[in-house]
Amino acid sequence: MKKRLSALFITALLVGCSDNEVGDVSLGLFTLKDIKIENLKDDVVTGVTCHVASIEADLSLSDPSDSSISCRQTGEITPEMIAKIDRSKSGEVVFKKSKSIFFKTMKVRRIYDADNQTLLYLSYTTKETDGSFKHSLSTVPLWGTKAYSEAPVTVE
Repeated sequence: MKKRLSALFITALLVGCSDNEVGDVSLGLFTLKDIKIENLKDDVVTGVTCHVASIEADLSLSDPSDSSISCRQTGEITPEMIAKIDRSKSGEVVFKKSKSIFFKTMKVRRIYDADNQTLLYLSYTTKETDGSFKHSLSTVPLWGTKAYSEAPVTVE
């Protein structure tokens, strides 16, 4: 039992460590909460980088659900990349991170708006907090990229 608790504690500490972390802002001297900022590269649409800011509470079993996301074009976006993405209304999860040992997860989902030729990146948590599911949205228009088409194809 002791070994399991030790392993769980070490795992919880490692979850807080990230190779993608670009910022760490303390919320004050008398709190164990920090705002962590991570960069996320879209594995399929490699010309998009997102930055997600979320609160992490050291030595807590559950992090707060609040998060913010901002995504921008940081490289080339091609028609071949867009052809590979999920075009359903619910899109696809491109990133997920545990925020609690109690099954709360933060996810980032990519959704394609074909009519406006825009990629939407939705950050949300999977557990209700204070009567609400916390979420944040950022968009990346394809205007000015190789993937932009004068006659958009609408998915039905």
